[in-house]
Amino acid sequence: MMSHAPSLSASSVAAAAAGPDPAALRRWVAAFCIIRFDLEQGQVVEECYPPSALPPDLLLLAAFSSFPDSTSHHLPRHRSSLHDSLFSFRLPSPHHHINNNNTDTDTDGEEEEGDGFLYGFVFNRQRQDPRLPRGGEQKSVVILSHLPFSSVFRLLLQILGPLCFDLGPSALSLVASHVASWPPPSPGHHPMSLPIGSASLRVLLPDAAAALFPDSDLFSSFRGLLLHLWTLWELVLIAAPLLVVAPSPPQCSDAVAALVSLVAPLRCRADFRPYFTIHDPDFPRLNSLPDGLPFPPMLLGVTNLFFLRALKSIPNVISVGSPAPSSSRLLPPASSTAGTATAAAAAKKFSPSRLLNAVKLRRDGPLCLMTEHREAFWSAYAPATKPDTAVLNRLVDAGVSPRIEESMSVVNNEILRRHFLELTTNFLAPFGPYLRATAPSEGSSPFVDPPPLPPFRADEFLDGLAARGPGKFLSKRMRSNWLDLYRRFLEGRNFMPWFQKRRAAAEQEQQRVWREARMSVDVQKLISKMSELERVDLFNAVEKHLLREVQHSGSGTADSAATSQKLKKDLQTVFNVLPKDMQQLLLSNPKRAALLHGSPEHTKVPGNPSLQGSIISQTDLSIFPL
Repeated sequence: MMSHAPSLSASSVAAAAAGPDPAALRRWVAAFCIIRFDLEQGQVVEECYPPSALPPDLLLLAAFSSFPDSTSHHLPRHRSSLHDSLFSFRLPSPHHHINNNNTDTDTDGEEEEGDGFLYGFVFNRQRQDPRLPRGGEQKSVVILSHLPFSSVFRLLLQILGPLCFDLGPSALSLVASHVASWPPPSPGHHPMSLPIGSASLRVLLPDAAAALFPDSDLFSSFRGLLLHLWTLWELVLIAAPLLVVAPSPPQCSDAVAALVSLVAPLRCRADFRPYFTIHDPDFPRLNSLPDGLPFPPMLLGVTNLFFLRALKSIPNVISVGSPAPSSSRLLPPASSTAGTATAAAAAKKFSPSRLLNAVKLRRDGPLCLMTEHREAFWSAYAPATKPDTAVLNRLVDAGVSPRIEESMSVVNNEILRRHFLELTTNFLAPFGPYLRATAPSEGSSPFVDPPPLPPFRADEFLDGLAARGPGKFLSKRMRSNWLDLYRRFLEGRNFMPWFQKRRAAAEQEQQRVWREARMSVDVQKLISKMSELERVDLFNAVEKHLLREVQHSGSGTADSAATSQKLKKDLQTVFNVLPKDMQQLLLSNPKRAALLHGSPEHTKVPGNPSLQGSIISQTDLSIFPL
């Protein structure tokens, strides 16, 4: 969301003459580029800022991905007219490859701030002018980043794209100076306000475990194929190979982004390419897969129909969108489908011609797109989830007015998003017991080690799930083969990264809960119910937690200091009630003696008035590692 139209002019260029801080800029953007399609030379990088920010081979790959394929290339038909569009692509880093197991990997591993890929966000302008060679020209303004934050870069492109055509290459350094002044990316639950000129971009960044592209439009991308959304949800959930065919890069990349976000709150871990071209470094490998070898778990968006033959081993193909005539709008149309009725309404109408067309589509297969583009879905996958007709019936007919259509599209998209979020959440619910932190029971000692989370074994999980059933929400929406969906999910690429992150988060939460319990426990009340041996064990446990707290308290925060002070007092209290011979034995260790250095006094223990010991001064303690 943009607060208001930014005020950026040529007079602002001087302010950016010194150049932005390269390290600060790299936190968000790898490079800004202006790329021209030359009839003789092909893609030409006219300007790249910062200069030499990327290797020439990677920059060339980005240039090839910044224009429509020849088969989808269509200039506006009106004289001196413009056609602006936004789309995105995703390229593997130089270390990325597809291994022998047909899964994509990155030798550097996945990082919180990037996933080993380079994301490109493109503002493409096609201009027709009879005075130009071949009657027109194409130029793209591109933002390249290792971050997948489309909500930021699409808004930024709407500023940078037109500005580059007004000011020229100097616009790149001007916008870069603003981006370099932004605070570091802060993914999570709090929106960020990113100034750009006199405006501000207000965005919410997805964290490392959240689904990508939460702002994508499910309804606009699939409004002609809504009955297939539940099958598509399963295919993305299990990371099955899927080819998305569309007439243009905007329709193609928008559909892939919508599919990636379909399994929210789960993050799609399949290798997805919103706009895949023959210049992609992985294409030769994919084009030469041996017969019988399954296609890797990839989600590919294409506009070049050559891929229908080259990647014929992909088992699932969907074609979306419709060829659009000329348009002068900045963004792609909110919907690009034939007709205005929703799929829910269309599904209620039966006619012999519709049945014959469906049979013909299935018989001809995806190659029928070579002669005419149409929205269709081809797959031999047997889904476990039934389309939810109650959700489809809630969708609103968009009507014929573009303004009403856009508003209704927003409403319909929200209906679909809420449903699939609920569907995914309920699907993941059976894993809850393995991801649930436990707190100390009342009256027990919070100084013992927390119990480990239950071990996860896939076979035992499936057996238990088969006995219990999928739950009330899913049982109404799934067929008898629902357990196969869980089995495929466990074997797919999405499960383990999600489970490990949630498991680590649960363990961290459990440590926090037990730490808070140690802060609030009344140690004197606790030891009043303990035997002598239990008190010795408690002393050792408190000492261990105190040393651990001190070891990790380098931040010097008030919370850490308060925790250390509380544990010091608890350690003294426990030491005071130990027998004198035990105290002397403990103090024989010089480091522990330094830890407990002080003057002896006497105190009585509640519940044990006869038991006395030496109390340690609370004002003369220092911490040493044992």
